[in-house]
Amino acid sequence: MDFQPYFMKYEALSQAADKVFERVRQEYPECVQCKQECSDCCYALFDLTLIEALYLNEKFKAKYTGEEREALLAKANRADRTIHKMKREAYRELKAGKAEGEILTALGAERVRCPLLNDQDLCDLYDHRPITCRLYGIPTSIGGKGRTCRLSTFEDGKPYPTADIDKIHGRLQEISAELLRDIQSANIKLVDILMPLSMAMMTTFDATFLGIDNASSGKESA
Repeated sequence: MDFQPYFMKYEALSQAADKVFERVRQEYPECVQCKQECSDCCYALFDLTLIEALYLNEKFKAKYTGEEREALLAKANRADRTIHKMKREAYRELKAGKAEGEILTALGAERVRCPLLNDQDLCDLYDHRPITCRLYGIPTSIGGKGRTCRLSTFEDGKPYPTADIDKIHGRLQEISAELLRDIQSANIKLVDILMPLSMAMMTTFDATFLGIDNASSGKESA
């Protein structure tokens, strides 16, 4: 399966995010506190769309092999189990009647160390990090609500250039939908999949997962 045409679209979106970040940093250097070995963003909880997960998985497997890969996968497994417990508890709270906004706010305050954060507080896959990581540190908007890094000095109530995460997410889903359509996946609902980075590292994105094996596509072997 050649995902390169879709990866190129994703990389173009990532490069656009980098340009937005750099523009804001140049305009408000006193507010953006990002610097090497600052790993505040590496503890934030967020999920990846299908195209992001596929991209990260491929780049991870291309860079790491053998014992080094296994050590990183072990870290991913530990992080994923922690995240799963958090989400399971959040689901129970939702079923019990707790307000969804309150639950999401609480989850947003949780901190789990990214398995790609190494002992030097540097990212082991920095060049291929997700778009969420690339925009962390400047003002963003999710569901109409503004957010920014807790270490930044952007002031509440003041207008700043803001990255619309919902718009970016929509474009990521469009790329994912194009991929699923072109490979004739039997599981078109994969377009809505969201998974933690840790799970993206561990998942085997084979024909069965993508819904294009003989059984899922309704085709029979000759």
